[in-house]
Amino acid sequence: MTSSHHQLADAITAIEQVSSRIETTFAHVGGQLGHGHTIFQGLNESLSALSGELSGAQIEGASGALQDIARRLNDLAEALPAESALLDRLRITVIESGGLLKQLAKYVGMIMIVARSAKIESASLDGDRGDFVAFTQEAFDLGKAVQVSIEDCARDQQLLAAAVETAWGRQTEFERRYRPQLGASTTELRSAFVDLERQRNNSIHVADLAGGSARKISDVVGRSIVSLQAGDSTRQRLEHVCEGLQRVGDIGPTLVPAMTAGGSLDQVIVQLEAAQLKDAQQEFESGIGEIVQSFSTIISEVALLIERGRSLHGGKDGDSSFLARVRATLAQASNLIAMCEDGGRSIDEALSVVEGTLVKFRDAIANLADSVIDITLIGMNASLKAGHLGAKGRAFVVIANEMKVTADHMSGVAVKLEPLLVGIGSAADELRATRSRNEQHELSSMEAEILQALHEVEAGNDRLGGLILRLVEEGGEFDRVMNGAMDQMATLGVGVSALPAVAQRLESAAGDLGIVALDPSDEAVLEQLHARYTMERERNQHREVLRRLGIATKEPAPVAEECDFELF
Repeated sequence: MTSSHHQLADAITAIEQVSSRIETTFAHVGGQLGHGHTIFQGLNESLSALSGELSGAQIEGASGALQDIARRLNDLAEALPAESALLDRLRITVIESGGLLKQLAKYVGMIMIVARSAKIESASLDGDRGDFVAFTQEAFDLGKAVQVSIEDCARDQQLLAAAVETAWGRQTEFERRYRPQLGASTTELRSAFVDLERQRNNSIHVADLAGGSARKISDVVGRSIVSLQAGDSTRQRLEHVCEGLQRVGDIGPTLVPAMTAGGSLDQVIVQLEAAQLKDAQQEFESGIGEIVQSFSTIISEVALLIERGRSLHGGKDGDSSFLARVRATLAQASNLIAMCEDGGRSIDEALSVVEGTLVKFRDAIANLADSVIDITLIGMNASLKAGHLGAKGRAFVVIANEMKVTADHMSGVAVKLEPLLVGIGSAADELRATRSRNEQHELSSMEAEILQALHEVEAGNDRLGGLILRLVEEGGEFDRVMNGAMDQMATLGVGVSALPAVAQRLESAAGDLGIVALDPSDEAVLEQLHARYTMERERNQHREVLRRLGIATKEPAPVAEECDFELF
Protein backbone atom coordinates (compact mmCIF):
# COMPACT_ATOMS: atom_id res chain seq x y z
CA MET A 1 0.00 0.00 0.00
CA THR A 2 3.07 2.31 0.37
CA SER A 3 3.02 2.97 -3.37
CA SER A 4 -0.59 4.14 -3.07
CA HIS A 5 0.03 6.89 -0.51
CA HIS A 6 -0.28 9.53 -3.19
CA GLN A 7 -3.59 8.07 -4.39
CA LEU A 8 -4.86 8.02 -0.81
CA ALA A 9 -3.86 11.64 -0.30
CA ASP A 10 -5.66 12.69 -3.48
CA ALA A 11 -8.75 10.75 -2.43
CA ILE A 12 -8.74 12.30 1.04
CA THR A 13 -8.34 15.79 -0.47
CA ALA A 14 -11.25 15.23 -2.88
CA ILE A 15 -13.47 13.88 -0.11
CA GLU A 16 -12.60 16.72 2.24
CA GLN A 17 -13.42 19.28 -0.48
CA VAL A 18 -16.85 17.71 -1.01
CA SER A 19 -17.41 17.59 2.76
CA SER A 20 -16.53 21.26 3.12
CA ARG A 21 -18.81 22.18 0.21
CA ILE A 22 -21.66 20.21 1.78
CA GLU A 23 -21.26 22.02 5.06
CA THR A 24 -21.13 25.47 3.42
CA THR A 25 -23.97 24.82 0.99
CA PHE A 26 -26.30 23.29 3.54
CA ALA A 27 -25.70 26.09 6.00
CA HIS A 28 -26.51 28.65 3.31
CA VAL A 29 -29.52 26.74 1.95
CA GLY A 30 -30.81 26.22 5.48
CA GLY A 31 -30.70 29.96 6.01
CA GLN A 32 -32.50 30.53 2.71
CA LEU A 33 -35.16 28.01 3.66
CA GLY A 34 -35.67 29.79 6.98
CA HIS A 35 -35.91 33.12 5.18
CA GLY A 36 -38.33 31.60 2.67
CA HIS A 37 -40.46 30.21 5.47
CA THR A 38 -40.67 33.66 7.03
CA ILE A 39 -41.78 35.10 3.68
CA PHE A 40 -44.33 32.33 3.32
CA GLN A 41 -45.83 33.14 6.68
CA GLY A 42 -46.29 36.71 5.45
CA LEU A 43 -47.88 35.38 2.26
CA ASN A 44 -50.28 33.24 4.23
CA GLU A 45 -51.23 36.16 6.48
CA SER A 46 -51.81 38.35 3.41
CA LEU A 47 -54.07 35.77 1.81
CA SER A 48 -56.00 35.27 5.03
CA ALA A 49 -56.57 39.02 5.27
CA LEU A 50 -57.51 39.07 1.58
CA SER A 51 -60.06 36.31 2.04
CA GLY A 52 -61.40 38.02 5.14
CA GLU A 53 -61.96 41.23 3.18
CA LEU A 54 -64.09 39.45 0.62
CA SER A 55 -65.91 37.03 2.88
CA GLY A 56 -66.61 39.54 5.64
CA ALA A 57 -69.57 41.78 6.38
CA GLN A 58 -68.33 44.54 4.06
CA ILE A 59 -68.90 42.63 0.83
CA GLU A 60 -72.00 41.02 2.26
CA GLY A 61 -73.42 44.47 3.05
CA ALA A 62 -72.53 45.85 -0.37
CA SER A 63 -74.05 42.90 -2.21
CA GLY A 64 -77.15 43.11 -0.01
CA ALA A 65 -77.54 46.80 -0.84
CA LEU A 66 -77.24 46.01 -4.55
CA GLN A 67 -79.93 43.35 -4.24
CA ASP A 68 -82.22 45.72 -2.34
CA ILE A 69 -81.75 48.51 -4.86
CA ALA A 70 -82.39 46.09 -7.73
CA ARG A 71 -85.58 44.92 -6.06
CA ARG A 72 -86.78 48.49 -5.57
CA LEU A 73 -86.01 49.43 -9.16
CA ASN A 74 -87.90 46.37 -10.31
CA ASP A 75 -90.86 47.39 -8.13
CA LEU A 76 -90.80 50.83 -9.73
CA ALA A 77 -90.64 49.35 -13.22
CA GLU A 78 -93.54 46.99 -12.51
CA ALA A 79 -95.61 49.78 -10.90
CA LEU A 80 -95.33 52.14 -13.88
CA PRO A 81 -97.86 50.37 -16.17
CA ALA A 82 -100.32 49.98 -13.31
CA GLU A 83 -100.02 53.66 -12.39
CA SER A 84 -100.36 54.69 -16.03
CA ALA A 85 -103.49 52.52 -16.42
CA LEU A 86 -105.02 53.93 -13.24
CA LEU A 87 -104.26 57.49 -14.33
CA ASP A 88 -105.80 56.77 -17.73
CA ARG A 89 -108.91 55.35 -16.08
CA LEU A 90 -109.08 58.36 -13.79
CA ARG A 91 -108.59 60.72 -16.75
CA ILE A 92 -111.41 59.13 -18.78
CA THR A 93 -113.78 59.13 -15.79
CA VAL A 94 -113.04 62.78 -15.04
CA ILE A 95 -113.71 63.67 -18.69
CA GLU A 96 -117.02 61.78 -18.60
CA SER A 97 -117.98 63.57 -15.39
CA GLY A 98 -117.22 66.86 -17.11
CA GLY A 99 -119.67 66.00 -19.85
CA LEU A 100 -122.41 65.26 -17.31
CA LEU A 101 -121.69 68.48 -15.45
CA LYS A 102 -122.17 70.37 -18.69
CA GLN A 103 -125.56 68.67 -19.11
CA LEU A 104 -126.47 69.64 -15.57
CA ALA A 105 -125.48 73.21 -16.24
CA LYS A 106 -127.66 73.14 -19.35
CA TYR A 107 -130.71 71.83 -17.43
CA VAL A 108 -130.12 74.32 -14.59
CA GLY A 109 -130.11 77.06 -17.21
CA MET A 110 -133.42 75.76 -18.56
CA ILE A 111 -134.85 75.76 -15.01
CA MET A 112 -133.86 79.41 -14.69
CA ILE A 113 -135.55 80.25 -18.01
CA VAL A 114 -138.69 78.36 -17.04
CA ALA A 115 -138.74 80.07 -13.64
CA ARG A 116 -138.52 83.52 -15.29
CA SER A 117 -141.32 82.61 -17.70
CA ALA A 118 -143.48 81.38 -14.78
CA LYS A 119 -142.78 84.62 -12.92
CA ILE A 120 -143.91 86.69 -15.92
CA GLU A 121 -146.97 84.53 -16.48
CA SER A 122 -147.98 84.75 -12.81
CA ALA A 123 -148.22 88.55 -13.11
CA SER A 124 -151.11 88.21 -15.59
CA LEU A 125 -153.21 85.97 -13.38
CA ASP A 126 -156.20 87.29 -11.49
CA GLY A 127 -156.81 86.09 -7.97
CA ASP A 128 -154.16 84.43 -5.85
CA ARG A 129 -151.52 86.11 -7.96
CA GLY A 130 -149.35 86.61 -4.91
CA ASP A 131 -149.16 82.86 -4.29
CA PHE A 132 -147.97 82.21 -7.87
CA VAL A 133 -145.37 84.94 -7.64
CA ALA A 134 -144.08 83.41 -4.41
CA PHE A 135 -143.93 79.93 -5.99
CA THR A 136 -142.02 81.10 -9.03
CA GLN A 137 -139.60 83.18 -6.94
CA GLU A 138 -138.80 80.19 -4.76
CA ALA A 139 -138.20 78.03 -7.84
CA PHE A 140 -135.96 80.76 -9.27
CA ASP A 141 -133.95 81.02 -6.04
CA LEU A 142 -133.47 77.23 -5.88
CA GLY A 143 -132.38 77.13 -9.50
CA LYS A 144 -129.92 79.97 -8.92
CA ALA A 145 -128.35 78.18 -5.95
CA VAL A 146 -127.98 74.97 -8.00
CA GLN A 147 -126.54 76.95 -10.88
CA VAL A 148 -123.84 78.48 -8.68
CA SER A 149 -123.00 75.05 -7.21
CA ILE A 150 -122.78 73.34 -10.60
CA GLU A 151 -120.65 76.14 -12.06
CA ASP A 152 -118.25 75.77 -9.12
CA CYS A 153 -118.15 72.02 -9.75
CA ALA A 154 -117.49 72.62 -13.45
CA ARG A 155 -114.53 74.86 -12.67
CA ASP A 156 -113.17 72.32 -10.19
CA GLN A 157 -113.65 69.58 -12.74
CA GLN A 158 -111.59 71.52 -15.26
CA LEU A 159 -108.79 71.93 -12.72
CA LEU A 160 -109.02 68.24 -11.88
CA ALA A 161 -109.01 67.24 -15.53
CA ALA A 162 -105.94 69.41 -16.16
CA ALA A 163 -104.06 67.95 -13.16
CA VAL A 164 -104.90 64.36 -14.09
CA GLU A 165 -104.07 64.99 -17.75
CA THR A 166 -100.68 66.44 -16.75
CA ALA A 167 -99.91 63.54 -14.41
CA TRP A 168 -101.02 60.99 -17.01
CA GLY A 169 -98.95 62.65 -19.73
CA ARG A 170 -95.81 62.74 -17.59
CA GLN A 171 -96.35 59.19 -16.39
CA THR A 172 -96.87 57.69 -19.84
CA GLU A 173 -93.91 59.62 -21.24
CA PHE A 174 -91.71 58.49 -18.33
CA GLU A 175 -92.86 54.90 -18.75
CA ARG A 176 -92.18 55.00 -22.47
CA ARG A 177 -88.72 56.47 -22.11
CA TYR A 178 -87.39 55.08 -18.86
CA ARG A 179 -89.13 51.81 -18.06
CA PRO A 180 -86.68 49.90 -20.32
CA GLN A 181 -83.82 51.63 -18.50
CA LEU A 182 -85.30 50.66 -15.15
CA GLY A 183 -85.45 47.06 -16.35
CA ALA A 184 -81.89 47.18 -17.69
CA SER A 185 -80.59 48.72 -14.47
CA THR A 186 -82.41 46.07 -12.47
CA THR A 187 -80.77 43.35 -14.57
CA GLU A 188 -77.34 44.99 -14.23
CA LEU A 189 -77.64 45.36 -10.47
CA ARG A 190 -78.84 41.79 -10.08
CA SER A 191 -75.93 40.65 -12.21
CA ALA A 192 -73.57 42.72 -10.05
CA PHE A 193 -75.14 41.16 -6.96
CA VAL A 194 -74.61 37.68 -8.39
CA ASP A 195 -71.00 38.57 -9.28
CA LEU A 196 -70.31 39.88 -5.79
CA GLU A 197 -71.91 36.84 -4.20
CA ARG A 198 -69.95 34.54 -6.51
CA GLN A 199 -66.78 36.44 -5.65
CA ARG A 200 -67.61 36.17 -1.97
CA ASN A 201 -68.32 32.45 -2.19
CA ASN A 202 -65.18 31.94 -4.27
CA SER A 203 -63.15 33.79 -1.66
CA ILE A 204 -64.41 31.48 1.06
CA HIS A 205 -63.58 28.49 -1.17
CA VAL A 206 -60.15 29.92 -1.98
CA ALA A 207 -59.56 30.56 1.71
CA ASP A 208 -60.18 26.88 2.35
CA LEU A 209 -57.87 25.93 -0.51
CA ALA A 210 -55.28 28.38 0.78
CA GLY A 211 -55.49 26.76 4.20
CA GLY A 212 -54.80 23.39 2.55
CA SER A 213 -51.90 24.89 0.59
CA ALA A 214 -50.55 26.48 3.75
CA ARG A 215 -50.61 23.16 5.57
CA LYS A 216 -49.00 21.41 2.61
CA ILE A 217 -46.26 24.04 2.34
CA SER A 218 -45.60 23.92 6.07
CA ASP A 219 -45.35 20.13 5.90
CA VAL A 220 -42.96 20.26 2.94
CA VAL A 221 -40.86 22.93 4.63
CA GLY A 222 -40.65 20.71 7.70
CA ARG A 223 -39.56 17.72 5.59
CA SER A 224 -37.04 19.91 3.80
CA ILE A 225 -35.51 20.94 7.11
CA VAL A 226 -35.26 17.27 8.10
CA SER A 227 -33.73 16.47 4.71
CA LEU A 228 -31.19 19.24 5.20
CA GLN A 229 -30.12 17.52 8.39
CA ALA A 230 -29.00 14.65 6.18
CA GLY A 231 -26.28 16.96 4.89
CA ASP A 232 -24.63 16.96 8.30
CA SER A 233 -24.94 13.17 8.45
CA THR A 234 -23.21 12.83 5.08
CA ARG A 235 -20.50 15.25 6.17
CA GLN A 236 -19.86 13.12 9.28
CA ARG A 237 -19.71 9.95 7.17
CA LEU A 238 -17.17 11.58 4.86
CA GLU A 239 -15.10 12.60 7.91
CA HIS A 240 -15.15 8.99 9.11
CA VAL A 241 -14.03 7.83 5.66
CA CYS A 242 -11.16 10.32 5.69
CA GLU A 243 -10.14 9.21 9.21
CA GLY A 244 -10.06 5.60 8.05
CA LEU A 245 -8.00 6.41 4.97
CA GLN A 246 -5.63 8.55 7.03
CA ARG A 247 -5.13 5.56 9.31
CA VAL A 248 -4.12 3.45 6.32
CA GLY A 249 -1.82 5.99 4.75
CA ASP A 250 -0.39 7.08 8.10
CA ILE A 251 -0.61 10.68 6.88
CA GLY A 252 -2.57 11.93 9.82
CA PRO A 253 -3.69 10.95 13.32
CA THR A 254 -4.61 7.27 13.48
CA LEU A 255 -7.73 5.91 15.04
CA VAL A 256 -5.70 3.73 17.44
CA PRO A 257 -2.16 5.20 17.71
CA ALA A 258 -0.90 2.41 19.98
CA MET A 259 -1.69 -0.29 17.43
CA THR A 260 -0.12 -1.20 14.11
CA ALA A 261 -1.65 -3.31 11.40
CA GLY A 262 -0.44 -5.38 8.53
CA GLY A 263 -0.99 -4.88 4.83
CA SER A 264 -4.18 -7.00 4.80
CA LEU A 265 -5.77 -4.75 7.39
CA ASP A 266 -4.91 -1.67 5.33
CA GLN A 267 -6.52 -3.25 2.24
CA VAL A 268 -9.58 -4.17 4.27
CA ILE A 269 -9.91 -0.63 5.59
CA VAL A 270 -9.52 0.88 2.11
CA GLN A 271 -12.13 -1.53 0.76
CA LEU A 272 -14.33 -0.71 3.71
CA GLU A 273 -14.04 3.06 3.25
CA ALA A 274 -14.61 2.77 -0.50
CA ALA A 275 -17.90 0.99 0.22
CA GLN A 276 -18.83 3.59 2.85
CA LEU A 277 -18.04 6.35 0.35
CA LYS A 278 -20.29 4.82 -2.32
CA ASP A 279 -23.12 4.30 0.10
CA ALA A 280 -22.79 7.83 1.51
CA GLN A 281 -22.89 9.24 -2.02
CA GLN A 282 -26.00 7.23 -2.91
CA GLU A 283 -27.75 8.25 0.30
CA PHE A 284 -26.84 11.90 -0.19
CA GLU A 285 -27.88 11.92 -3.85
CA SER A 286 -31.27 10.58 -2.81
CA GLY A 287 -31.48 13.24 -0.10
CA ILE A 288 -30.63 16.00 -2.56
CA GLY A 289 -33.32 14.74 -4.90
CA GLU A 290 -35.87 14.87 -2.10
CA ILE A 291 -34.79 18.38 -1.11
CA VAL A 292 -34.95 19.68 -4.70
CA GLN A 293 -38.35 18.03 -5.14
CA SER A 294 -39.53 19.61 -1.90
CA PHE A 295 -38.36 23.03 -3.02
CA SER A 296 -40.08 22.53 -6.37
CA THR A 297 -43.31 21.59 -4.57
CA ILE A 298 -43.06 24.65 -2.32
CA ILE A 299 -42.50 26.98 -5.29
CA SER A 300 -45.43 25.43 -7.16
CA GLU A 301 -47.76 25.69 -4.16
CA VAL A 302 -46.84 29.30 -3.46
CA ALA A 303 -47.36 30.18 -7.13
CA LEU A 304 -50.79 28.55 -6.90
CA LEU A 305 -51.44 30.47 -3.69
CA ILE A 306 -50.62 33.77 -5.40
CA GLU A 307 -52.80 32.90 -8.38
CA ARG A 308 -55.70 32.14 -6.05
CA GLY A 309 -55.15 35.46 -4.34
CA ARG A 310 -55.28 37.22 -7.69
CA SER A 311 -58.47 35.39 -8.58
CA LEU A 312 -60.14 36.91 -5.53
CA HIS A 313 -59.42 40.35 -6.89
CA GLY A 314 -61.17 39.72 -10.18
CA GLY A 315 -58.16 39.43 -12.45
CA LYS A 316 -54.40 39.16 -12.64
CA ASP A 317 -53.99 42.91 -12.96
CA GLY A 318 -56.61 43.88 -10.38
CA ASP A 319 -58.97 44.97 -13.18
CA SER A 320 -61.53 47.43 -11.84
CA SER A 321 -63.88 47.32 -14.84
CA PHE A 322 -66.40 45.38 -12.79
CA LEU A 323 -66.58 48.08 -10.12
CA ALA A 324 -66.68 50.80 -12.80
CA ARG A 325 -69.68 49.06 -14.33
CA VAL A 326 -71.38 48.80 -10.94
CA ARG A 327 -70.67 52.47 -10.26
CA ALA A 328 -72.18 53.53 -13.59
CA THR A 329 -75.23 51.34 -13.00
CA LEU A 330 -75.73 52.74 -9.51
CA ALA A 331 -75.43 56.30 -10.81
CA GLN A 332 -78.04 55.56 -13.47
CA ALA A 333 -80.29 53.97 -10.85
CA SER A 334 -79.96 57.08 -8.70
CA ASN A 335 -80.99 59.33 -11.61
CA LEU A 336 -83.94 57.11 -12.48
CA ILE A 337 -85.13 57.10 -8.88
CA ALA A 338 -84.91 60.88 -8.75
CA MET A 339 -86.96 61.13 -11.95
CA CYS A 340 -89.48 58.65 -10.54
CA GLU A 341 -89.87 60.82 -7.47
CA ASP A 342 -90.25 63.94 -9.62
CA GLY A 343 -92.90 62.23 -11.74
CA GLY A 344 -94.61 60.97 -8.62
CA ARG A 345 -95.07 64.50 -7.34
CA SER A 346 -97.42 65.33 -10.24
CA ILE A 347 -99.45 62.21 -9.36
CA ASP A 348 -99.57 63.28 -5.74
CA GLU A 349 -100.74 66.73 -6.78
CA ALA A 350 -103.48 65.22 -8.95
CA LEU A 351 -104.58 62.96 -6.09
CA SER A 352 -104.76 65.98 -3.82
CA VAL A 353 -107.01 67.78 -6.31
CA VAL A 354 -109.17 64.66 -6.65
CA GLU A 355 -109.61 64.42 -2.91
CA GLY A 356 -110.78 68.04 -2.55
CA THR A 357 -112.93 67.96 -5.70
CA LEU A 358 -114.77 64.77 -4.79
CA VAL A 359 -115.92 66.29 -1.51
CA LYS A 360 -117.37 69.28 -3.38
CA PHE A 361 -118.94 67.07 -6.05
CA ARG A 362 -120.65 64.82 -3.54
CA ASP A 363 -121.96 67.80 -1.56
CA ALA A 364 -123.21 69.40 -4.78
CA ILE A 365 -125.00 66.19 -5.89
CA ALA A 366 -126.60 65.78 -2.47
CA ASN A 367 -127.82 69.39 -2.54
CA LEU A 368 -128.91 68.95 -6.15
CA ALA A 369 -131.10 66.00 -5.21
CA ASP A 370 -132.82 68.05 -2.50
CA SER A 371 -133.24 71.02 -4.86
CA VAL A 372 -134.72 68.81 -7.60
CA ILE A 373 -137.30 67.48 -5.15
CA ASP A 374 -138.17 71.02 -4.00
CA ILE A 375 -138.42 72.34 -7.59
CA THR A 376 -140.61 69.38 -8.59
CA LEU A 377 -142.93 69.95 -5.63
CA ILE A 378 -143.13 73.70 -6.41
CA GLY A 379 -144.01 72.94 -10.00
CA MET A 380 -146.66 70.40 -9.03
CA ASN A 381 -148.29 72.75 -6.52
CA ALA A 382 -148.26 75.64 -8.98
CA SER A 383 -149.73 73.41 -11.68
CA LEU A 384 -152.61 72.27 -9.42
CA LYS A 385 -153.47 75.85 -8.38
CA ALA A 386 -153.32 77.07 -11.99
CA GLY A 387 -155.63 74.24 -13.05
CA HIS A 388 -158.40 75.72 -10.92
CA LEU A 389 -158.18 78.99 -12.87
CA GLY A 390 -159.45 77.41 -16.07
CA ALA A 391 -158.30 78.90 -19.38
CA LYS A 392 -156.42 81.71 -17.66
CA GLY A 393 -154.16 79.22 -15.83
CA ARG A 394 -153.56 76.91 -18.79
CA ALA A 395 -150.27 78.60 -19.82
CA PHE A 396 -148.98 78.47 -16.27
CA VAL A 397 -149.77 74.74 -16.10
CA VAL A 398 -147.64 74.15 -19.21
CA ILE A 399 -144.75 76.14 -17.66
CA ALA A 400 -145.04 74.25 -14.37
CA ASN A 401 -144.99 70.88 -16.21
CA GLU A 402 -141.92 71.97 -18.16
CA MET A 403 -140.18 72.83 -14.89
CA LYS A 404 -140.98 69.35 -13.56
CA VAL A 405 -139.68 67.63 -16.71
CA THR A 406 -136.44 69.64 -16.59
CA ALA A 407 -136.02 68.79 -12.92
CA ASP A 408 -136.48 65.10 -13.78
CA HIS A 409 -133.74 65.42 -16.41
CA MET A 410 -131.45 66.96 -13.81
CA SER A 411 -132.21 64.06 -11.50
CA GLY A 412 -131.35 61.58 -14.29
CA VAL A 413 -128.00 63.26 -14.93
CA ALA A 414 -127.25 63.22 -11.20
CA VAL A 415 -127.95 59.48 -11.14
CA LYS A 416 -125.47 58.96 -14.02
CA LEU A 417 -122.89 61.20 -12.31
CA GLU A 418 -122.91 59.26 -9.04
CA PRO A 419 -121.12 56.07 -10.29
CA LEU A 420 -118.60 58.25 -12.10
CA LEU A 421 -117.73 59.94 -8.82
CA VAL A 422 -117.44 56.49 -7.24
CA GLY A 423 -115.14 55.46 -10.11
CA ILE A 424 -112.98 58.57 -9.62
CA GLY A 425 -112.70 57.83 -5.91
CA SER A 426 -111.89 54.14 -6.54
CA ALA A 427 -109.20 54.92 -9.12
CA ALA A 428 -107.71 57.54 -6.82
CA ASP A 429 -107.65 55.08 -3.90
CA GLU A 430 -105.94 52.40 -5.99
CA LEU A 431 -103.43 54.90 -7.31
CA ARG A 432 -102.78 56.17 -3.81
CA ALA A 433 -102.22 52.58 -2.62
CA THR A 434 -99.70 52.00 -5.43
CA ARG A 435 -97.89 55.16 -4.47
CA SER A 436 -97.94 54.09 -0.85
CA ARG A 437 -96.34 50.74 -1.69
CA ASN A 438 -93.55 52.55 -3.49
CA GLU A 439 -93.06 55.12 -0.81
CA GLN A 440 -93.00 52.68 2.06
CA HIS A 441 -89.43 51.87 1.02
CA GLU A 442 -88.52 55.54 1.43
CA LEU A 443 -87.12 55.94 -2.05
CA SER A 444 -85.44 59.20 -1.11
CA SER A 445 -83.12 57.29 1.24
CA MET A 446 -81.89 55.09 -1.59
CA GLU A 447 -79.45 57.74 -2.73
CA ALA A 448 -77.58 57.46 0.57
CA GLU A 449 -77.70 53.66 0.42
CA ILE A 450 -76.32 53.66 -3.11
CA LEU A 451 -73.43 55.93 -2.14
CA GLN A 452 -72.71 53.87 0.97
CA ALA A 453 -72.67 50.61 -0.98
CA LEU A 454 -70.40 52.13 -3.61
CA HIS A 455 -68.11 53.52 -0.94
CA GLU A 456 -67.81 50.12 0.73
CA VAL A 457 -67.03 48.30 -2.48
CA GLU A 458 -64.48 50.86 -3.65
CA ALA A 459 -62.82 51.15 -0.24
CA GLY A 460 -62.58 47.38 -0.11
CA ASN A 461 -61.15 47.37 -3.61
CA ASP A 462 -58.39 49.77 -2.59
CA ARG A 463 -57.45 47.60 0.39
CA LEU A 464 -57.54 44.46 -1.70
CA GLY A 465 -55.32 46.08 -4.31
CA GLY A 466 -52.69 46.75 -1.66
CA LEU A 467 -52.90 43.19 -0.37
CA ILE A 468 -52.61 41.77 -3.88
CA LEU A 469 -49.51 43.90 -4.53
CA ARG A 470 -47.95 42.66 -1.30
CA LEU A 471 -48.87 39.09 -2.16
CA VAL A 472 -47.24 39.34 -5.60
CA GLU A 473 -44.10 41.09 -4.33
CA GLU A 474 -43.51 38.70 -1.44
CA GLY A 475 -44.39 35.74 -3.63
CA GLY A 476 -41.77 36.86 -6.14
CA GLU A 477 -39.17 37.18 -3.37
CA PHE A 478 -40.06 33.73 -2.07
CA ASP A 479 -39.72 32.32 -5.57
CA ARG A 480 -36.25 33.89 -5.98
CA VAL A 481 -35.09 32.54 -2.62
CA MET A 482 -36.30 29.01 -3.29
CA ASN A 483 -34.93 28.95 -6.84
CA GLY A 484 -31.58 30.16 -5.53
CA ALA A 485 -31.57 27.34 -3.00
CA MET A 486 -32.43 24.84 -5.72
CA ASP A 487 -29.56 26.10 -7.90
CA GLN A 488 -27.10 25.67 -5.03
CA MET A 489 -28.35 22.16 -4.35
CA ALA A 490 -27.99 21.30 -8.03
CA THR A 491 -24.40 22.62 -8.05
CA LEU A 492 -23.67 20.63 -4.90
CA GLY A 493 -25.11 17.53 -6.55
CA VAL A 494 -22.61 17.90 -9.42
CA GLY A 495 -19.76 18.06 -6.91
CA VAL A 496 -20.94 15.04 -4.93
CA SER A 497 -21.31 13.04 -8.15
CA ALA A 498 -17.49 12.84 -8.27
CA LEU A 499 -17.36 10.62 -5.16
CA PRO A 500 -18.17 7.29 -6.91
CA ALA A 501 -15.06 7.76 -9.10
CA VAL A 502 -12.96 8.33 -5.97
CA ALA A 503 -14.42 5.17 -4.43
CA GLN A 504 -13.63 3.22 -7.59
CA ARG A 505 -10.01 4.34 -7.49
CA LEU A 506 -9.81 3.27 -3.85
CA GLU A 507 -11.23 -0.16 -4.71
CA SER A 508 -8.67 -0.50 -7.46
CA ALA A 509 -5.91 0.47 -5.05
CA ALA A 510 -7.10 -2.11 -2.48
CA GLY A 511 -7.20 -4.92 -5.04
CA ASP A 512 -9.15 -8.17 -4.91
CA LEU A 513 -8.82 -9.47 -1.35
CA GLY A 514 -10.95 -12.59 -1.46
CA ILE A 515 -11.34 -14.16 1.98
CA VAL A 516 -9.24 -12.36 4.61
CA ALA A 517 -7.90 -13.73 7.91
CA LEU A 518 -7.04 -11.18 10.59
CA ASP A 519 -5.43 -11.51 13.97
CA PRO A 520 -7.10 -10.19 17.14
CA SER A 521 -5.24 -6.89 17.02
CA ASP A 522 -6.54 -6.22 13.49
CA GLU A 523 -10.05 -7.06 14.59
CA ALA A 524 -9.67 -4.62 17.47
CA VAL A 525 -8.81 -1.87 14.98
CA LEU A 526 -11.93 -2.65 12.97
CA GLU A 527 -13.98 -2.63 16.14
CA GLN A 528 -12.58 0.80 16.95
CA LEU A 529 -13.62 2.01 13.49
CA HIS A 530 -17.10 0.58 14.09
CA ALA A 531 -17.32 2.38 17.43
CA ARG A 532 -16.73 5.76 15.79
CA TYR A 533 -19.82 5.47 13.61
CA THR A 534 -22.73 7.72 14.57
CA MET A 535 -25.36 6.33 12.17
CA GLU A 536 -26.87 2.88 11.94
CA ARG A 537 -26.47 2.88 8.17
CA GLU A 538 -22.70 3.19 8.60
CA ARG A 539 -22.69 0.25 10.98
CA ASN A 540 -24.76 -1.89 8.64
CA GLN A 541 -22.48 -1.06 5.72
CA HIS A 542 -19.43 -1.89 7.88
CA ARG A 543 -20.80 -5.31 8.82
CA GLU A 544 -21.90 -6.05 5.23
CA VAL A 545 -18.38 -5.40 3.82
CA LEU A 546 -16.70 -7.54 6.47
CA ARG A 547 -19.12 -10.42 5.82
CA ARG A 548 -18.17 -10.35 2.12
CA LEU A 549 -14.53 -10.64 3.19
CA GLY A 550 -15.33 -13.53 5.52
CA ILE A 551 -14.60 -11.56 8.68
CA ALA A 552 -16.90 -12.31 11.61
CA THR A 553 -18.64 -9.37 13.25
CA LYS A 554 -20.57 -8.95 16.44
CA GLU A 555 -24.34 -8.70 15.88
CA PRO A 556 -26.02 -5.65 17.44
CA ALA A 557 -27.84 -6.31 20.69
CA PRO A 558 -31.66 -6.30 20.32
CA VAL A 559 -33.43 -3.15 21.49
CA ALA A 560 -35.60 -3.73 24.54
CA GLU A 561 -39.27 -3.06 23.75
CA GLU A 562 -40.32 -2.40 27.31
CA CYS A 563 -38.67 -1.02 30.41
CA ASP A 564 -38.21 -3.93 32.85
CA PHE A 565 -37.18 -1.96 35.90
CA GLU A 566 -38.62 0.74 38.10
CA LEU A 567 -37.04 4.11 38.69
CA PHE A 568 -38.33 4.36 42.24
